[in-house]
Amino acid sequence: MSCLADRARRELVAKWPDFTIQIDDQTGHGRTFREVQRRLALGATALGAPVADGGLGLSGDSDEIIGLLGFNSLEYFDIVHSLLMITTPFALISVYSTRFELAHALKLTKATRLFVDAKVLDNVLAIIEDPDVHIKSEHIYILAGSPPNGWKSFSHMIDAVEHRNVPLVPVRPATKDTLAYLIMSSGTSGLPKAVMTTHGNVICSILQGVAIAESTHEKSQPHTMPVTIAVLPMFHSYGLHAYILRATLYRATYVIMQKWDTTRYLECIPKHAAVVLPLLLGANTRQFRYRVTQLSLIPSTIHQLVNHPLIKTTDFSSIIYINSGAAYLPPELAAQLSKFLRKSSVLTQSYGLSETTLTALARPSADTGLGSPPPTATGVLIPGLEARIVRADGSDAAAGETGELWLRGGNVVPGYWNNAQATADAFVNGFADRGKDTLKVSGVQVSPMEIEDVLLAHPAKLISDATVAGVSGGRTADEKVPRAWVVLSAAGKAQGASAVIEALEAWYKESLSKYKWLRGGIEVVDELPKTATGKTMRRVLQDEYERRVKAKL
Repeated sequence: MSCLADRARRELVAKWPDFTIQIDDQTGHGRTFREVQRRLALGATALGAPVADGGLGLSGDSDEIIGLLGFNSLEYFDIVHSLLMITTPFALISVYSTRFELAHALKLTKATRLFVDAKVLDNVLAIIEDPDVHIKSEHIYILAGSPPNGWKSFSHMIDAVEHRNVPLVPVRPATKDTLAYLIMSSGTSGLPKAVMTTHGNVICSILQGVAIAESTHEKSQPHTMPVTIAVLPMFHSYGLHAYILRATLYRATYVIMQKWDTTRYLECIPKHAAVVLPLLLGANTRQFRYRVTQLSLIPSTIHQLVNHPLIKTTDFSSIIYINSGAAYLPPELAAQLSKFLRKSSVLTQSYGLSETTLTALARPSADTGLGSPPPTATGVLIPGLEARIVRADGSDAAAGETGELWLRGGNVVPGYWNNAQATADAFVNGFADRGKDTLKVSGVQVSPMEIEDVLLAHPAKLISDATVAGVSGGRTADEKVPRAWVVLSAAGKAQGASAVIEALEAWYKESLSKYKWLRGGIEVVDELPKTATGKTMRRVLQDEYERRVKAKL
C-alpha cells in the first residue's frame, strides 16, 4: 500500500465514531475499536520492546518464528496483529493437532517460541523433549486461558508494559517480500507443508477483498453495520483473513466463538445479550442484540445447520450475506440453506487455497454486470489474478476439458518453507498449480468432484455426503481407479446400505461415461474424516482401503 493511501486510510479511521468491534460470546466481554487499537499497540510493545524494558525483544531481522496454537479468542486476534506490526513472522498451527502432527509442524516450521492456549499446554510439553523440536520450556507462553503457576501469559506481558509505561514500539517497515506468516497446508494428501505468505501477499489479498466487497453485499447495503459470527478457525486462511486481517477495514462487529457448536451458532444469530464493555471511564454493561447480518461458512457446517432441528425456529431475517468457502458447495446443499433465508439474502461461494493467500475465484453478484455463472461453477477470477487450465503435458486445455488450475498474481505466495522440491513441483514461472486431486483413468483425466456431484444428485436423496478418490486396481501398477465413500441420509438408512449401493451404481452408470465409473466400488461410512476447515481427508480413506486390500493378500 502506498504512503499516500496509508495516510488517507489512517485519516479516515481517525474520523470513525467509536463502536463495538468484538464480543466474546463465551464471556460476554466486548471491546470497542479504540480499545483494540490501544491493546494492539501495547501487544506489539510487549513482544518487541527490549528485554530490559520488560518486552521479549523480538525483531524482524532475527531468525525467530513464533508458533501460535490456540482456539479463536480476543488474544489470538491481538497477537497476530502485534506480530505483524513488528514484522516478526509466525506459524499458524492447528489446535486440533495430534502430538504426532504437532511435532511435525514444529520441526517443519522451526518455531523458536510458542504461544499456546492453556488447554493444550500438556500436548506441547509432551513433545518438546524431541531433539528435533528446538523449543525450550522457558520460550513457551500462555496465549489464552488461565495460566498455570509459573507460566507467563500474553495478557500479563501487555499489562506489565502498560503498568511500567514502557515507550510504545513503533510499527516496523516491511517490504512486499518480507515473510509475514507460515500457514500449514491442509494435508489432505501426505503430511502438511508450511506455506510462506509475505506482507505483499497479504496487502494484495486485502485489496482484492475490498474490490470483491464493493461489487457484492456492501454495494446493496451501504448503511448497514455488519455483524458476523467469528467461528471458523483463526489458524486457517479463511478465518485468519475474515476475522483478523480484514476486521479493521470497515466498521463491523465480530461475535467471537471459540469453536464450532451448531446449537450455539444458531442461537447467536438473533441473540439478545448483555455485553460488558470495559470502557476507559469504567465498566459499562449494556444490552446488545446481535442480529447477525453476515455468515462465513464451509459446506460441512452448512450441512450441520440444515440438518439441525433448531434451524426451523431460528430467525434468519437479519441475514444479508452468506459466503461459503474452503470446499465445494453442492447446489443441493445451497438450496437447502436458502429455504430459510429471505429472497433478498445473498448466498455465494468462493474458491481459494493457502498458496493464493486466500481467494482465487468468487461468484459475482447479479448487479455487477458480469452475469451469473452456472449453478455448478464456483465463480470467476478475482481482480489481479490470471489463470490457465493445463493438460498433463503442459499445454492449455480446451473449453470444458478437465485439467490443472494454474494461478498467477500478487497474492500467489513464493513457495513452501524449507521445501525447495515441493516449491519447484508446484510453482512454475510465477504460477501455482492446483489439480492433484484429478485421476487419470485409461489416459483420460477424471474429476472426483464430478462423480461426487452425480452421487449426491440421486433423486431419492439417499446420501448426505460423499467423496471420491483413487485406489489401486487399475490396469497398471500406478493407475488408480475411482472409489466412493458415502454417508447415508435418513432416506438411505431406511433402505439400508446394500440397497443404496445398488441404487447409486445404477444411477452413476446412467449418468457418467464408462471410464468415470466407480471401478473401485462404493463404501458406506458413518462419517467422512475432515480437517477443521471442512476439507475431506481423502488420503485417510485411501490409506485405510489400501491397508485392508494388502491384509487380504
